[in-house]
Amino acid sequence: QDLIEMANLIVSTTNNNTPMNKAVEMVAKEQMNGYAVITEPMMNAVEVAIRAYDPCLSCATHALGKMPLEISLYNNNNQLIDRKRK
Repeated sequence: QDLIEMANLIVSTTNNNTPMNKAVEMVAKEQMNGYAVITEPMMNAVEVAIRAYDPCLSCATHALGKMPLEISLYNNNNQLIDRKRK
C-alpha cells in the first residue's frame, strides 16, 4: 500500500467557501447585536474571518484594514439597509 509521505497543497478559495461563508455569517450575527448599521469593528471582524480561511484572497502581505471590502446589509424583505466600503 502506497502512503503519502509529503504533500504541499495550495488550497483554493473554492474549497474553503462554505466555512468562510459560515464564519462571515457568525461574525455578522455577533457584531450586529440588534443594530441595523455596519460598523468599522464589524468590517474588521469580517476581514479577519475571511483571512482565516484564505489569506491570499485578501493578500496577507497587507495590513489589517487595507483589504478592499464591501459589506451590504439587507432586511428580511431584501431591502438594502446599509452599505459600507473600505
